[in-house]
Amino acid sequence: MESWVSRSGLASLQRTSLNKIDTNLVSAFVERWHLETSSFHMLFGEMSITLDDVACLLHLPIRGIFWSPQDVTEELAVELAVDYLGVSQGQAQSHVRSCRGSYYKLEWLYDLFVHHRAASSWAYATRAYLLMLVGSTIFADKTFTLVEARYLLLFRDLDGCSGYSWGAAALVTLYRYLGDASMYSCKQLGGYPTLLQCWIHEYFPTVGKRGENWNPAENCGLPRAMRWSYRQGVLKIDDLRPILDELTPTDVIWRPFEDHRAWRVFDEICLYRGCFKWGETVVPYLSDRCLRQFGYRQYVPSPPLDCMMATDIDVDWISYHQSVVAVIGSSTVATTPSEVVDGYLEWYYRVSHPRLVPPHRDAPREVPVPVYDAGPSDPDWARVSTLIRRYLRQVNAEEEDPQFSDLFEALHISRSH
Repeated sequence: MESWVSRSGLASLQRTSLNKIDTNLVSAFVERWHLETSSFHMLFGEMSITLDDVACLLHLPIRGIFWSPQDVTEELAVELAVDYLGVSQGQAQSHVRSCRGSYYKLEWLYDLFVHHRAASSWAYATRAYLLMLVGSTIFADKTFTLVEARYLLLFRDLDGCSGYSWGAAALVTLYRYLGDASMYSCKQLGGYPTLLQCWIHEYFPTVGKRGENWNPAENCGLPRAMRWSYRQGVLKIDDLRPILDELTPTDVIWRPFEDHRAWRVFDEICLYRGCFKWGETVVPYLSDRCLRQFGYRQYVPSPPLDCMMATDIDVDWISYHQSVVAVIGSSTVATTPSEVVDGYLEWYYRVSHPRLVPPHRDAPREVPVPVYDAGPSDPDWARVSTLIRRYLRQVNAEEEDPQFSDLFEALHISRSH
C-alpha cells in the first residue's frame, strides 16, 4: 500500500493540511479573485497561485496529462464500487442511494479502507484510501463529506495513476471554486483551502496570524505547507480589507521558495500560458499576468483567454514550450523584485478596480494610480521595511518628530538594501 501511495504522487497530501482555516483571511483574498484572469487583483497588480507554488507547497507533480472522464451515473457509481472497492452490489446500491447522486461518503471510504486493510485486500484498501485522500484535500467539494464517484476512475490502475498532473488538477479545482466564491451570492469555498492559506502566509508575511513550525533554513525536504500551523486570527474581513488596500509591493515576498530549490527545482512549465482542463472543468492559467512571481519584469499582458473556445488544450499543454517562449520573450529578468514596465499600473487601473474600501464621501471617486519606490531587493530587508513602515503608520508618526527619528533612519537603511 505504501508503495502504491508513494508512486501515485499524492503521498505528500497525507501531511500538508492545516487543522483549521482562518476564514476571514481567506475570504479577504477570495473577494479579490477574478475568474476571467485566474488572479487576485491587488493594489499593485495581479498575483496568482501558480504551478510552482503548488509544487513547493504540496510537493505534487506538475507535469503529466490532464484527465477527461466519462460521465458517471448512479448506476455506474454502483458498478465502480463493486469492481474497484470490493463491496457487494446491495451495499453499493444502498450507499449511493443514500448520497443522492454519484458520490461516496468520505466516512464510508475510511471504513472500507480499515476493513480491506484488515483483510489484506491491498488494492481495494489503497483505492479507498487514495479516493478519501483526494476527496478531503485537492478535490474537496463544499460538503467536505462527499467525493464524486468519477474520481475512482483515476485509481483503477494503481500502477498508472502517477501519470497525471496532480498539481494542475489541484489548481483547476481551486480556481473553479474561487471563481464561484468570488460572487456575492456564494457563501462557501470548495477545493483545498490549505493551499490558499499557506500561499498567503508565504507571500504576505505581515497579513494575518500564523504559527511557524520551522524556519525554511531548517527544512529537510518537507512540503512547504507543513511550515505553517493555524493561529486564531483576531481581524474580521472588514478589518482586513483596508489592510490589503494599503499593501505595497515591498510588503510581498515575490519569490518565497528560492530557499526550497534543493527539493523542488523551478520548472519552466510553470510559465505556460493557456488553459487547464480537469474533467469537464476548464480554467485559464495566465502566467503573463503574474511575472514578478517568476522573477521577471511585469509588462501589460495579453487579453484573457476564452477557454470556452479552446479546442486543443491537451496539445497546447504538451507543446507548452511555445507559450513559455512567448511569455518571457516580451520581458526581462527583474532588477528589483516588484519591477514593472512604464505604463503598467496606468493600464491596470483602467481595466481593474483593486481598491475595495470605498473612498470617504467627500473624497474624489477616482482612485489615483499609486507610485511605489523600488524597495529593498532582499526579502529579509523587505520584511524589516514593511514592519517598520506599518508601525509608523499605526502611530501616525511624522518624520520631523524627534522621537521617531531612529525608526525613520532604520526605514531608510532597510530600503537601500
